Amino acid sequence: MKSSLMLFAAGLTTGLIALAPAASAASCWDLWYERNAIFDDNGYCFSSSLGKRTFDNADCWTRDPALSQWEQRRVAQIKAEERRRGCKVN
Repeated sequence: MKSSLMLFAAGLTTGLIALAPAASAASCWDLWYERNAIFDDNGYCFSSSLGKRTFDNADCWTRDPALSQWEQRRVAQIKAEERRRGCKVN
């Protein structure tokens, strides 16, 4: 019982972090990384030098990944925050 409760609490905490607004990111780099990590998780093949250095293209398979609705909303939120801040990471 104790370990189940701990796993639930860990999952709840993780969920809250994942739902945090883009504005909570510490820097433009954090926003860029979070946005591109979503693409990397979906098999995106990076072409920029920074993308290639940051994410391993060895397991990529597409230049047009199919993102879930949640991922699409999150990417849109992050892009809006990057525009609001005037971020120019890559």
